[in-house]
Amino acid sequence: MSRIFFDTNLFIYLMEDDGVLGQRVVSLLERISERRDEVITSTLTLAEVLVRPLSEGDMVLAEKYKQLLNSPGVSMLAFDQSSAWAYAQLRKDKSIKAPDAIQLATAASARCDLFLTNDERLSRKIVPGIQFISSLERAML
Repeated sequence: MSRIFFDTNLFIYLMEDDGVLGQRVVSLLERISERRDEVITSTLTLAEVLVRPLSEGDMVLAEKYKQLLNSPGVSMLAFDQSSAWAYAQLRKDKSIKAPDAIQLATAASARCDLFLTNDERLSRKIVPGIQFISSLERAML
């Protein structure tokens, strides 16, 4: 069983993209389920996915996101002291933005096997505590 961290954008594609990206995430989740892998994300993901629905007054979509991120197949982790240490180390690299560093630090402190994102820039980073970082397009499960 692998621990797979989903960056925020994957949940947005799953909920809001009826095209290629949304289908790619659905396919990945099916494979993850078959393998009995664990999907992990952070509380920052919940905050980020709620911005658009709340700013547009779309409480239905906001509630769907809340339910998805609290579903049995997803573990939502808090940014804790271990994450804070990893964050500080990551932010020495000025090319990593603060929200990305929070996500990566949370994944690293959870010792994730794979960090999935659609940010190609992040897929080239090496982060202690994360075995592999991959873009959605290149993800092989």
